[in-house]
Amino acid sequence: MLTNKLAVLYEGQGDNVAFQQLAERLAVPLRNTTHADVLAEPFFLCWRDGCLKLLDRELLRQGGLTVDIEPRNGEQRSYPAPKQGALAQALGRKTKTVVDATTGWGQDSLFMFRMGYEVTCIERSPVMAELLADGFNRLNQQDWMQRLQLQAPQLLTGNAIELLATLATPPECIYLDPMFPPKRKKSALAKKAMVILRDLLGDDMDKDQLFNVALQAAGKRVVVKSPDDAEPLGGKPSDSYSGKLVRYDVYLKG
Repeated sequence: MLTNKLAVLYEGQGDNVAFQQLAERLAVPLRNTTHADVLAEPFFLCWRDGCLKLLDRELLRQGGLTVDIEPRNGEQRSYPAPKQGALAQALGRKTKTVVDATTGWGQDSLFMFRMGYEVTCIERSPVMAELLADGFNRLNQQDWMQRLQLQAPQLLTGNAIELLATLATPPECIYLDPMFPPKRKKSALAKKAMVILRDLLGDDMDKDQLFNVALQAAGKRVVVKSPDDAEPLGGKPSDSYSGKLVRYDVYLKG
């Protein structure tokens, strides 16, 4: 499936064993920049600046995209950060365990983790799982993580529709952030990271099924993040909290 879309790119620096192993795990070609004129794939994975990065042809001469382990603008840098804002309201301040069933670039998972939630991540794309694993490894090496004896979120690779049913203990909350079809307005073009992700992986066509499975597997609630103008995924929610351009719909059980 990925063979014609993705390759691992070795740029001639250091040992290429890790690059070979990554290509084997993903069953994609290993390319070398010394043969740049024959790069046929539209997307590439490579290590740059100590990070595993995803690139398309436009980004080949730039930095590339990686899982950013630093807090986003406006987020608290302390640990645990205060449980405030629309996302914390939706998750529930007393909630302890959260499963992010659609982890993607991991920004919401990491935000939840920094607020003190016990987070488990599920990602079905092997490409994104590699990027996440690299990011979580870098997170574990941070001084503040080691000082506080913390471990990055657990990462499960596979289809959440199947994995949610196998969890030993139901999480109090299951968080869903499925990919919705892009808005048609030019002013609402998705960020580069989401454009690449959509081009590489496509839309989540089974999000209705995922919601139904999540509602069965969750201990107390399911939270769905969606564009502010999208129809609620699971029908009328129990509660709804609005952030900037997004909405968090809460479905309480019982």
